[in-house]
Amino acid sequence: MNRALIVIDVQNEYFTGSLPIAHPPREESLAAILRAMDAAGRNGVPVVVVRHTAPESSPLFARGSHGWELRGEVAGRRYRHLVDKAKASAFHETGLRDLLAGLGVDTLAVAGYMTQNCDESTARDAFHLGFAVEFLSDATGTVPLANAAGSRTAEEVHESVLVVMQSNFAAVTTTDRWIEAVEARLPIPRPSIWESTAVARDTPAT
Repeated sequence: MNRALIVIDVQNEYFTGSLPIAHPPREESLAAILRAMDAAGRNGVPVVVVRHTAPESSPLFARGSHGWELRGEVAGRRYRHLVDKAKASAFHETGLRDLLAGLGVDTLAVAGYMTQNCDESTARDAFHLGFAVEFLSDATGTVPLANAAGSRTAEEVHESVLVVMQSNFAAVTTTDRWIEAVEARLPIPRPSIWESTAVARDTPAT
């Protein structure tokens, strides 16, 4: 097992810009992200920071804008690589797969924003590329959503993604538990679609 920590889009847009993270509270999730980065550094786990970059005319994450810049606490910490992306997944046309392969990484821990968008997309791609994935439940976060399909609070969005991730794609864990596993050099139990579908299988068809 050779871990890396990927810190996705911890940028000012999610704190002082147009998309303030609502759940978990952004200052709490930021504190968890920083704890994970510090623990990774102490234990030789490479940290890859990802930054979402949009054209200068974009209303969000416009290149060169204050919202596009990394949060200072993240920018000021040590990390191995900075990856710029233009789509939700950190693997899309970024060279991240080759970068991780060069580091010998087989297990990728996901932290950052937003839970259901860039975090989930990256985690799913990592799973399909053969990585074991760890998803830090309190070091990720999101905003409320409302559109033609309906509406959900930030908490509902976040918790739903965690359940889906744990069902098949990633081992969902708290930051503190992840740090314990990193320090002990132990894996976190993998998800099981069989276990997660037990309730459905036990419900008689009507």
